[in-house]
Amino acid sequence: LKKVMLGVGQLLLVAVIGLGVIAAALGLGVFRGVIDSAPSQTVIDVSPKGFSSFVYDAKNNQIAKLVSADSNRIPVSGDMITDDLAHAFVAIEDERFYEHKGIDAPGILRAAVIGVTSGNFSEGASTITQQLIKNSVFTEWTKETSFLDRFRRKIQEQYLALQLEKRISKEEILEAYMNTINLGQNCLGVQSAAKKYFNKDVSELTLSESAVIAGITQNPSRLNPISNPEDN
Repeated sequence: LKKVMLGVGQLLLVAVIGLGVIAAALGLGVFRGVIDSAPSQTVIDVSPKGFSSFVYDAKNNQIAKLVSADSNRIPVSGDMITDDLAHAFVAIEDERFYEHKGIDAPGILRAAVIGVTSGNFSEGASTITQQLIKNSVFTEWTKETSFLDRFRRKIQEQYLALQLEKRISKEEILEAYMNTINLGQNCLGVQSAAKKYFNKDVSELTLSESAVIAGITQNPSRLNPISNPEDN
């Protein structure tokens, strides 16, 4: 009887190991398929798109600003962005930005633990690089309706973030991100936000004003400094 039980146990162990191998192979195949269907890393463009237009009179005085849908953006170069503003965005959005290679493994683990223990999987783990990819490449992400759509996009987003960080510098990524990000009140990018909220160029922002603008990013409606100043 013992030999029979031992034999059955060995068969079950072999079966479990076999099922594990099959499941791992299937998972790897699905993962590989998701990666292979991602946009080509050699042609992805993360530069800001859609800009405001300005009309000037013969004396070079601005007489009108023309803004089409999703185009209230005034691009600025990195040397116009103050250290305070850059540091504020990194502090609130991606504190390990200068350390990771595109994805933040500790952040992903933290979000997973919080999700499992609380049942709330809303904890963010996207890096600034991933957010730039999402807003520049996966522009239809707001229309995703299923978990599978979000999962597929997230995997591709992480893969492309790793590839992007091999191609351009952290400074270039941060500059593109700060020119792209939605900052409420139809403001796209930090220059439009600086003009809207403080009537200043982005290079003139104080530390506290920089914190106000960076604080909008996680929820542009709820954290809007005009409609919800206390929340901001």
